[in-house]
Amino acid sequence: MSLSFPAFAISASSFPFKARHPKSCVPFNFQNPLRCSSSPSFRPLSRKLYPVKATVLQEDDEELVVEKSFPTKIPAGNEIGEVGGSRANPSSSGLERWVIKVEQSVNIFLTDSVIKILDTLYRDRDYARFFVLETIARVPYFAFISVLHLYESFGWWRRADYLKVHFAESWNEMHHLLIMEELGGNSWWFDRFLAQHIAVFYYFMTVFMYALSPRMAYHFSECVESHAFETYDKFIKAQGDELKKKPAPEVAIKYYTGGDLYLFDEFQTSRAPCSRRPKIDNLYDVFMNIRDDEAEHCKTMKACQTHGNLQSPHSYADDLEDMSDCMIPEADCEGIVDCIKKSFTPTQGKTVESNR
Repeated sequence: MSLSFPAFAISASSFPFKARHPKSCVPFNFQNPLRCSSSPSFRPLSRKLYPVKATVLQEDDEELVVEKSFPTKIPAGNEIGEVGGSRANPSSSGLERWVIKVEQSVNIFLTDSVIKILDTLYRDRDYARFFVLETIARVPYFAFISVLHLYESFGWWRRADYLKVHFAESWNEMHHLLIMEELGGNSWWFDRFLAQHIAVFYYFMTVFMYALSPRMAYHFSECVESHAFETYDKFIKAQGDELKKKPAPEVAIKYYTGGDLYLFDEFQTSRAPCSRRPKIDNLYDVFMNIRDDEAEHCKTMKACQTHGNLQSPHSYADDLEDMSDCMIPEADCEGIVDCIKKSFTPTQGKTVESNR
């Protein structure tokens, strides 16, 4: 039976499509999620299958508190709480809890070592320090993407949400870097040389760490982002009055208040899309928003430490019975050892296909 296009369009529009997964079929009458003129109707992502203790952000006027999963040295006057909780679930084996403790101890040692070096070299040069920090901070995200693309090439991993979120995180950090460059943080040759060479080493270290233990790599990134939060928070409290008298860089105004904010929403995985729209009136607002961005990175990195927990903020947790015919089965593994082992093990999908 033939069906004309207008009739099909009317029929299709009468059935609402709910997009959750990036591999789901997208209907032709899909509404642009960037249009946020009305208050967004965001449904919290389900965590039934992957329980995780989320990072807590508490906003009280201009104070922002981040509850972390590891102890660290906190500068005097800083508002970040100290939590020594373990990443392991109560049901985890003793060996797993021991491995997690070792991973976190190594990460904290490495982070503290780098912090001591930066404190020595950049005691009174804030913008140069921020330039180095932002050059380093963006590295893990495209290191993650590199490994995930490798896994996809071998058919080991097909989780598009991870690729989307990590790209959005690198996009956010890149704009932090552009802001610091506009403020003159990269004016000295030594600062550029140091930042770039640390970034190259950090990239290969992160690729190796992520291939062996994604949990450890994500925790290390949480350590780095936490230090960035502390650094900006301390700077704002010390220089707030002066920052309010200075204009905002043009690149910051365009990024935080410009047109397409899809990627800005994408890296904030605990927030509803369009729920955060910064104002940029001066340089103080710029650093406040950069600091808040680092807190959001902390939350995302903490959630990633529970395998399979990450979802794009633009995905929904509704059941996909209506979209089941459009879904592509996903390969799933944790680290290269698990991927290699599962590549030699028949999956459920292959078994079902062979029975047909």
